[in-house]
Amino acid sequence: MQFDALNARISSIRDDAEETGRFVEEYKPFIASCARKVTGRYMSYDSDDELSIAMIAFVEAIKSFDSSKGNFFTFSRNVIKRRLIDYYRKEMRHRDVVPLNVYVQEEEAELDYGADQAIREFSDRDIAELRRAEIEELAKELSQWNITYRDLAKVSPRHRKTKEQCAQLAGIILSRPDMLESIMIRKYLPVSELEKASGLPRKFIERFRKYIIAIVVIAIGDYQYIKDYIKL
Repeated sequence: MQFDALNARISSIRDDAEETGRFVEEYKPFIASCARKVTGRYMSYDSDDELSIAMIAFVEAIKSFDSSKGNFFTFSRNVIKRRLIDYYRKEMRHRDVVPLNVYVQEEEAELDYGADQAIREFSDRDIAELRRAEIEELAKELSQWNITYRDLAKVSPRHRKTKEQCAQLAGIILSRPDMLESIMIRKYLPVSELEKASGLPRKFIERFRKYIIAIVVIAIGDYQYIKDYIKL
């Protein structure tokens, strides 16, 4: 899947503080979602230091992202995760309570950042087990949209052109924070907006709605071992 529009925008704004700030504002819901996965609780931009740290990490990701090495959402999520873990490590000596998620996320962060080496070192059985766990987690996440693997099997496109068109639609969503928010927070696919942005028929978009949502969820999710294994 190519996210050329998003990658081009990131490349164009990384040395422009004003445009970077605008981009950060647009993706605040995504930043908050990443931070909440680490802390295990809901937070407010007005009162929680963790969200300020997450925003700084997001800017760091913008400035250091290399589009040839993956997708921006996975990369920025990992940067946010690592910076928050660093923050909690420093705070541990001053606090009696540290979110349980941090211990889990610390292990995951090490896995994400050392993914290539980890894959080489793990046995096939280890990788299969991690993949199985991710498949179960993805099933739980997709259930928020009432999507099952059986549904995906029924609506998965058979032809290459159709798959490319669905990937194009997903790319549009990932490059548009308003559309991404509609799916990830409001739990619906903005069909009318996609029709206008893509020029593809409404009937086509509605037919592959569940498939398109699944692509987006996997693209921005913590699914290191199934992104290439599941051929959406």
